[in-house]
Amino acid sequence: MATKTKITKKTAKAKAKPKVAAKKVVAAKAKVMFKPTKLKLVRPVPSDIDIAQAAKLKPILQVAAELGIRENELELYGPYKAKVKLEILERLKNRKNGKYVDVTAITPTPLGEGKTTTTVGLSQALGALLGKKVITAIRQPSQGPTFGIKGGAAGGGYSQVIPMEDFNLHLTGDIHAITAAHNLTAAALDARVMHEKMQDDEKLFNALCPLDKKGGRRFSPSMLRRLKKLGIDKTDPNELTTEERSRFSRLDIDESTITWRRVIDINDRFLREVQVGMGKDEAGHEHRSGYDITVASEIMAVLALTTDLEDMRERFGNMVVATNRRGEAVTAEDLGVAGAVTVLMKDAIKPNLMQTLEGTPAFVHAGPFANIAHGQSSIIADKIALKLADYVITESGFGADIGMEKFFDIKCRYSGLIPQVVVLVATVRALKMHGGGPKVVAGKPLASEYTDENLDLLRAGLPNLERHVQNALKYGVNVVVAVNSFATDSPAEVELVREAALKMGAMDAVVSTHWADGGAGAKKLAEAVIKAAEKPSKFQFLYPLEIPIKEKIETIAREIYRADGVDYSPEAEEQIARYTRLGFDKLPMCMAKTHLSFSTDASKKGAPTGFRIIVREIRASVGAGFLYPILGDMRTMPGLPTRPVFYDVDLDLKTGKVVGLF
Repeated sequence: MATKTKITKKTAKAKAKPKVAAKKVVAAKAKVMFKPTKLKLVRPVPSDIDIAQAAKLKPILQVAAELGIRENELELYGPYKAKVKLEILERLKNRKNGKYVDVTAITPTPLGEGKTTTTVGLSQALGALLGKKVITAIRQPSQGPTFGIKGGAAGGGYSQVIPMEDFNLHLTGDIHAITAAHNLTAAALDARVMHEKMQDDEKLFNALCPLDKKGGRRFSPSMLRRLKKLGIDKTDPNELTTEERSRFSRLDIDESTITWRRVIDINDRFLREVQVGMGKDEAGHEHRSGYDITVASEIMAVLALTTDLEDMRERFGNMVVATNRRGEAVTAEDLGVAGAVTVLMKDAIKPNLMQTLEGTPAFVHAGPFANIAHGQSSIIADKIALKLADYVITESGFGADIGMEKFFDIKCRYSGLIPQVVVLVATVRALKMHGGGPKVVAGKPLASEYTDENLDLLRAGLPNLERHVQNALKYGVNVVVAVNSFATDSPAEVELVREAALKMGAMDAVVSTHWADGGAGAKKLAEAVIKAAEKPSKFQFLYPLEIPIKEKIETIAREIYRADGVDYSPEAEEQIARYTRLGFDKLPMCMAKTHLSFSTDASKKGAPTGFRIIVREIRASVGAGFLYPILGDMRTMPGLPTRPVFYDVDLDLKTGKVVGLF
């Protein structure tokens, strides 16, 4: 009996095992299905912040699960936003990429033409209406325009990323990390120049490699990188010769070549040019400096263009801050600050996961300005998104002459990712302005020409659209024009734009009402994008990297802007010669230009001809991987208007809600 009982238990256990295993298999295969968030449309359409605050938010863990992101691949920042760890790329490395779509626009009015709104509306249509797996990949906005003239940048109407207050303000602190890292580099640079003036080589060496309690010395990791750059193959400070100690310790910076300024994420025109070193302890070391806006920082550009943590560390080390008196580049690695910068940025490198009003996922990551930087969200976010989704909808800042050109010639060059479709956003309002309509001023009512039907004025502005379509086709990608329609547009006006776009070479042209109707208003646009993404394309860059600096600048000026030629200031000529000598001439160009015209004169609307481009100066963003020609009067620090939008921003003390953000 005892033997029988034993056998029975073993048999029972043996029979139970397959059932447990079967349950485990089922659990492993179980997927969380995407559930769209249903919109409750209100008429008239409320303010953006009212819509956002009335929205139903999914827990971010649900958004991630629906996308196929595991909980251990997230770092939560409250219930509605999270960072995605880079380790996810290793898990997904063998997956096929989804379709890659860039949203850009015609030359905008100062009010903007709705690129972000279109990007979000298109994503909502693809995901919530057509059942496609889609991710929106966009930039984090700067607090400069948020509190200045533009307001929030999370989309608009019923096509927004939420929570919109988080999106437009601190989010997860990435921009603050950039500000801290950039200004740490500036502090390190000025301090090094001062200390080198005050100490001989021996004192410098002893200060950099002090004796420890046991009488020994050591090199920091950053110092070992500098020694390698100098060709000194030694790891013990005591083994350096007198000459090697001098080469290692003294950077010998030529102060007239310093290009690294300071940054702050506020439009503060009074910081454009400043005098620093005015304290009594810094007497004799006073010099001119200035501030750029944080989103123009090279550290921001590195964040957007890096591909992994190791690459980011290398790029930070390669950032050039000046040249020495022998004409050699001085880098953040030489300053010994690149490692600390990486530590400050170690969390910022992870993309932020959020959601749209209809519950589709959004990656919000990096935020370089488009007119004074390269204006794209991060390569890392796009790479993760393309492994997770059927369609990734990203956005390039400002008009296609700036944002789209930099997307193709800079971002795609470093990412190796090939886009299938360009969505070119156009509005009747902007085309009327390009046709000779009255000046459009943010904060002031639109003239009647923009709110009443005027086909002749609209027709006169169509050459601006045509030039942008032609430019996109030069890259060999399929073009879909999205006519972002406002309530004041007449049916005849939107149809005129649609028909003209088809004649210009667009694969399709679709009227979209996503601002008022959410994804439903962009359904036809989404269908057009799906068709265009399946058509063959032959992507190509505008210029090869091997040609000289001037030839690259002039190719962009001629082919994209349609300029007659380029003129260079004496300072720009000297910088071109220096960067060529230093070997930076093989980098792509990131043109800093007004977004309000094809030319460098913001008043020249439409499709101007017969103008020349003036290159005032060129900065080297070697860590980011581009040269940065500043055209005309372009400023790297915006200013506040008489009546900034921060007047409207406040806190409802009873509810704790933000009011007036947009």
